[in-house]
Amino acid sequence: MNTVLLTGGAGFIGGHLTERLLAGGYRVICVDNFDDFYPASDKEHNLSGVSNHPNFRLLREDILALTPDMLDAATGDGKVDIIVHLAAKAGVRPSLEMPEAYYRTNVSGTLHLLELARRKAISRFIFGSSSSVYGDNPKQPWKESDTGLRPISPYGASKLAGEEIGAVYAHLYAIRFIALRFFTVYGPRQRPDLAIHKFYNRLSQGQEITLYGDGSTARDYTYIDDIVTGIEAAMQYDKNPYAVFNIGSGRPLSLQEMVTVLSESMQCRANIRHTGEQPGDVRKTWADLSLARQELHYNPGISFREGIAAFLEWKKTSANPTNLHP
Repeated sequence: MNTVLLTGGAGFIGGHLTERLLAGGYRVICVDNFDDFYPASDKEHNLSGVSNHPNFRLLREDILALTPDMLDAATGDGKVDIIVHLAAKAGVRPSLEMPEAYYRTNVSGTLHLLELARRKAISRFIFGSSSSVYGDNPKQPWKESDTGLRPISPYGASKLAGEEIGAVYAHLYAIRFIALRFFTVYGPRQRPDLAIHKFYNRLSQGQEITLYGDGSTARDYTYIDDIVTGIEAAMQYDKNPYAVFNIGSGRPLSLQEMVTVLSESMQCRANIRHTGEQPGDVRKTWADLSLARQELHYNPGISFREGIAAFLEWKKTSANPTNLHP
């Protein structure tokens, strides 16, 4: 049985991945510090379906505090086959207010885990990166081969730094390092701070929603199941010792279109207020998926309307505490 050390395993993406891995016969050691960026009760809910699984173990730890001895105690045999590193300080706008905290977790934390991999001879490392590394690159769709990347937020810069230190460890220590640049992830159990979830909460209460800019900014919205499938494919990748892949939908949607689909699906009218654009935001994200299709056989299959329908069904039926958030 292969053992996965999954950081950020109680989060939005991590919770879904944990379920998929356990169903696939993996043993999962989940590391999560239940950061107060959003309520810990949401993360508890994310793991509620797996907490008693015999092949699951939760370590409530900061990744910078993780030691080889902790891994030995958690596994019993000291065996870890692969690290999937999703833990991070998330969000572009909050990173403008506390860049040092983002550097500590996203850069120093990644370096700490790479050192752990080196000391424990863990030869496979999957890194959850972000489309934010591209900055506001006008050349679209964005390709992994694009050079001269200039992130425009501390969050994006921290993710690019994580990719670069991973390249060094792949070169020096024979650790296969795969960076996955995720594009705007949505779906059931989405973080409450993200736009779709925030807009749902306000629309369902008949409240006004605020759009930054004129609504023409666009995002490559990617359904959670497609993201998890991309991670699983990267875990099997065995070609280059260092590789970067876009994991998106390849179908950007404007902010105005997103609100239209959401409000139509909710059968309500959106009361919209426009305000100025936010520092750190990019005009449009758009993933070129050619490389991921070729190397990972990645083929996202969920349309935005289908994904929104699944999100709304979750909101309707789930007892998740997030449903109580304003």
